[in-house]
Amino acid sequence: MENETHVTRAWVLRPELKNPDARREASFALEEAISLAAALPNLEVVGADIIKLQKLQPGHLFGKGKIEEFKTRLKAEEIELVLIDGAVTPVQQRNLEKEWGVKLLDRTALILEIFSDRARTREGVLQVEMAALSYQRTRLVRAWTHLERQRGGLGFVGGPGETQIEADRRAIDDQLVRLRRQLGKVVKTRELHRDARSKVPFPIVALVGYTNAGKSTLFNRVTGADVLAKDMLFATLDPTMRRLELEDGPEIILSDTVGFISDLPTELVASFRATLEEVLAADIILHVRDVSHSETEIQAEDVREILTSLGVNEDTPQLEVWNKIDLLDEDESKAMRVQADRSEDIHAISAITGTGIPELMEEIKTRLQGEVTIETFILPFAAGKERAWLFAESIIESETQVDDGFEVTVKWTAKQAARFRKL
Repeated sequence: MENETHVTRAWVLRPELKNPDARREASFALEEAISLAAALPNLEVVGADIIKLQKLQPGHLFGKGKIEEFKTRLKAEEIELVLIDGAVTPVQQRNLEKEWGVKLLDRTALILEIFSDRARTREGVLQVEMAALSYQRTRLVRAWTHLERQRGGLGFVGGPGETQIEADRRAIDDQLVRLRRQLGKVVKTRELHRDARSKVPFPIVALVGYTNAGKSTLFNRVTGADVLAKDMLFATLDPTMRRLELEDGPEIILSDTVGFISDLPTELVASFRATLEEVLAADIILHVRDVSHSETEIQAEDVREILTSLGVNEDTPQLEVWNKIDLLDEDESKAMRVQADRSEDIHAISAITGTGIPELMEEIKTRLQGEVTIETFILPFAAGKERAWLFAESIIESETQVDDGFEVTVKWTAKQAARFRKL
């Protein structure tokens, strides 16, 4: 079949230096690297290994024995692409590619490739291209065909007919200048939209979390949207916003953001700061966690570190949303819910089944408008302005005409009560 899509056979390697203080288990880190690779289309991960090292070899990363061992294995398995879960210098990359006769990507290049494949908005595309240019500026560039495309991969993985050329550094710098100019225009347009939105005082509630924590599934459930939600790293990349009216509460803007990940390339942290600006402007941040994951605490710490590096205001309320309790056994799920019930800042939920979501929405409402109380009082007939304000706020529960005016029962927040009394 001539039209059959070529599937690239890949092997994932994780170099592991002996480090007694390492936070992450090597096996879980390798599992995440395999998931990253699986997020790329037309890529089949044939095998994966952890290679324990005493030290990194400056020229080839690995020692001669390991290089020979994998040369045989990669050839036998007809591997075309090796993914190294770590940083690889241009010299190491060139030498290993020559030794093994394969293409080689390090962690940064792999994540850039995924981000490029996922970017949908003009801003996202420009940011990925700038990050890729910054990364590749000191390297021999494989294929720069992506610079003429709006989206769909950076060409690191390669395909039929691609040529290997050495990019001229001045050409890259010119390209960066051009992209910055384009990005400036896009950002200016987005700022105008944000300014217009800020004039309509809707509070912003931002979803953040480690990639694949279930943010988009939660977003879809509460807004009725159809954002791509898959069991896949970086299933969504560009931020998505929807207006949502809380039951008996205010309208809010709910923002779904790109998933975080450990060791996010510095090029992308800088490039995607603008994408995460909604988080900086948020009135409440919901930190969605996959509590069924064995490294949920480490993932949560990675998210906190990125939020700190972004400059999130410490005074911004943050709620932890312990998602995927449906994947725990009954005893674990019950223990999680009991633990969450002890804190106002933690909510145990399942975005799939809906468990715990009404309580989470109620907490968001309370955080935004305060506790709601019911009060009854008499409004004189002459208090037309005050009565009109109560109706405009939609907080009147009942009203009865009496001899000296109207007996009104209202359901309001302390903030609304204070505003009414100023009238």
